[in-house]
Amino acid sequence: MTITQPDLSVFETLESEVRSYCRNWPTVFDQARGSRMYDEDGHAYLDFFAGAGSLNYGHNNPVLKRALLDYLERDGVTHGLDMSTTAKRTFLRTFQDLVLRPRDLPYKVMFPGPTGTNAVESALKLARKVKGREAIVSFTNAFHGMSLGSLAVTGNAFKRAGAGIPLVHGTPMPFDNYFDGQVADFLWFERLLEDQGSGLNKPAAVIVETVQGEGGINVARPEWLRALKELCERQDMLLIVDDIQMGCGRTGAFFSFEEAGITPDIVTVSKSISGYGLPMSLCLFAPELDVWEPGEHNGTFRGNNPAFVTATAALETYWTDGSAMEKQTRTRGEQVEQALVSITEENLADVKEYRGRGLVWGLEFHDKARASRVARRAFELGLLIETSGPESEVVKLLPALTITPDELDEGLSVLSRAVRETV
Repeated sequence: MTITQPDLSVFETLESEVRSYCRNWPTVFDQARGSRMYDEDGHAYLDFFAGAGSLNYGHNNPVLKRALLDYLERDGVTHGLDMSTTAKRTFLRTFQDLVLRPRDLPYKVMFPGPTGTNAVESALKLARKVKGREAIVSFTNAFHGMSLGSLAVTGNAFKRAGAGIPLVHGTPMPFDNYFDGQVADFLWFERLLEDQGSGLNKPAAVIVETVQGEGGINVARPEWLRALKELCERQDMLLIVDDIQMGCGRTGAFFSFEEAGITPDIVTVSKSISGYGLPMSLCLFAPELDVWEPGEHNGTFRGNNPAFVTATAALETYWTDGSAMEKQTRTRGEQVEQALVSITEENLADVKEYRGRGLVWGLEFHDKARASRVARRAFELGLLIETSGPESEVVKLLPALTITPDELDEGLSVLSRAVRETV
């Protein structure tokens, strides 16, 4: 692909140095449809990034777009704080009928604000309010957001350092397989809880991702998650599952914890819940935990009604028969896994491991800098992929759930070529 030098001057001179993704993809995007993005010169890029998991149903999904346009054209409410609106009522009823009831989940629904980190902040605040304790346990390589409470339970040293102040009341424990199977699950955690001299304050809650996306595509085993839930129940701690990136069907089922057969006390959802990339998040929790006072946690943009509209359309389109969507995602995931097996066999000395579930996969190299070189070469070949892990050592594959088998094959072929052409 021949790419002319784009005009990036206004971004480089006026926009803050904090920008990141644009540095890896030095072009100016103009349009997007389905699983492809197009720059201002018309060059097409196959998208294996999907808005960091915010676009599970692709860019400008036509069904969701039609619902949004119809709503805007009739002057539907756009900004509503937490006022009751027809759009919110329709979403709540649809979410209850298509997601909660079929899974026998009795959750109350809270709209904490439009971002994932706001959902996490509300979950942490609620857990502390319910239990009357400050401490929260998280896990190594966790990522839960960039605001202070969320950073306190995030593992990445670079992101934590950006806080500029001490991050307190959070204690990390080893994630599943952190010691390569050499240490029994929760041995250290349980010992600290039971030892009155350990110095660990009794936690209000434990927060966990079933698959650590930003942490390097680390997949928790179902039995590990079940044991964690049992530990929380024994020790009077709430279990919070952060399903912001791995929920909404990313791993197959609507919620990523379904495979483990557990019911968390609190669940955070964002990213693809709106279906269209519009800001929206939910904090779900058991009814007995609903001890909030009115307005105790709020936000100006927690009533993003256009997001309610597209969220409803997404649920009605893809989750009325949730088993079909789940089966398709698992089939596409097997397609990715087969390709990663081939890449690993072809580059046996270079690839350390591949891992994933559903349509989230990671490819790790022995040379930690290799992943960034592969991602850069993939961009030159017309494929958008990012890296993850504490040292960006993992190539992360996050295509839309609606991607076609042919598009998936095309992108996986580009990835294979990018691996071959980098050293």
